[in-house]
Amino acid sequence: MDIRHLTYFIEVAKYKSFTKASKSLHLSQSTLSKVVKGFEEELNVELIDRSAKKIELTEAGEIVLEQGEMIIESLNDLSTHLYDLLNLKKGKIKIGIPPIIGFLFFPKIIKGFNNLYPDIKIKIFEDDSKKVKQGVKEGILDLGVVILPVDEKEFDVIPFVHDELSLFVHCSHPLAQREQVEMKELQNETFILFKRDFGFHELIIQECLQAGFRPKVAYESTEWDFISGMIGENLGISIFPKPIAKKVDQVLIKAIPIVNPSIPWDLKFISKKKKYASPAVREFMKFVSADPIYS
Repeated sequence: MDIRHLTYFIEVAKYKSFTKASKSLHLSQSTLSKVVKGFEEELNVELIDRSAKKIELTEAGEIVLEQGEMIIESLNDLSTHLYDLLNLKKGKIKIGIPPIIGFLFFPKIIKGFNNLYPDIKIKIFEDDSKKVKQGVKEGILDLGVVILPVDEKEFDVIPFVHDELSLFVHCSHPLAQREQVEMKELQNETFILFKRDFGFHELIIQECLQAGFRPKVAYESTEWDFISGMIGENLGISIFPKPIAKKVDQVLIKAIPIVNPSIPWDLKFISKKKKYASPAVREFMKFVSADPIYS
């Protein structure tokens, strides 16, 4: 079925006149008559009763008119939706982020992007880096934020955050007045860490092992604010990204730079290689890549 033929038939049905319909369509009456007749032959049914002075639709014609108008309306809606999508008036983006990343950076990012594109919906899924990578790999997520390293054969990568980790201790802790500390000095400390299935947990363990000791972990949690609360009660120490210092009670908890060596905290946006990226996703990637965060 040619959609053009359906459109011509609907115009004839609307005016109940080939003459008026041909003028509306800017066609000759004979051409329009041939097109409609060919349409009837294609459907193998008579759509117009031509025996009366004023043309009328047959029962089949009424059905084709009703369904045809719905088809045309759907096609118009499709064109509108595609136009809106391509012109960033609509769209949705699914992003996976580790919990600690969300409150540090994403409120500002989402606000900035929504100011530019208010009708693009961003859905955030908080999970550990391993699950975020898996979600992007399986196509469940459009984008993910993960801690390095990243397999760049599998993912496209855009720099996001480059910073360092710091030691967080209670204000009464012997190290609280230090300007800097080395990892090897922490071998007798009690650690409070994220749970084992969090990539951040493994990062801290590896840094301790490289410093020559396995940390004594007293508590584990999935929530950074629970860990900071435990530090606030002087129940142990932890290692967080430096920007967390702005979020904790700075009277109760002290953040101390780690040196010799410092511990980099590099985050990247990832997307699955060769996966189709919608206009909304592409624009979001452009938005964040234009201003990576180097704290």
